[in-house]
Amino acid sequence: MANSKVGLTTNAITGVLPAANGGTGATTLVGAGLANAPMWRGTSNANQTIAASTWTKLDYLTEVIDTDSAYATSRFTVPSGAAGKYMVGANVIWVNASWGNQQILGIYKNGSAFHAFYDMKELTDMGTQVFTVLDLSVSDYIEIYVYQPDGSRATWSAPYQFWGYKLI
Repeated sequence: MANSKVGLTTNAITGVLPAANGGTGATTLVGAGLANAPMWRGTSNANQTIAASTWTKLDYLTEVIDTDSAYATSRFTVPSGAAGKYMVGANVIWVNASWGNQQILGIYKNGSAFHAFYDMKELTDMGTQVFTVLDLSVSDYIEIYVYQPDGSRATWSAPYQFWGYKLI
């Protein structure tokens, strides 16, 4: 007889037989049906020129991770059944910037500014990042925008990235 034990129960969350009943007792988040998904990461492999004194949507056109097919055209949209709290972040690097005072990277929710990070530096090549936890509902969407105050155009240097995942 392969297993003559009767009346054994498995863990209701994972389906793993407890160690006391001859199982491994191993529990994993994935085995329990828990995962930080949806998750996404978009990058850009080309520099992007940003006009002065205006908020401009950043192009993160290369899709690296998209577990739920919810990331497209530099935008993440919460899919059906995936409302909850999300960790969201982005980073960028300026090149040949000459104003030396301010760069602003913003997380936009449903087309409006939600969270921004201001970075003050006295450098010509500089970078910044922004991240926060957001409470998102189904169909809410997230995009990344940037503002630079220079009297001329400035350039973001590739690669830069926009990422996020649902918190469990």
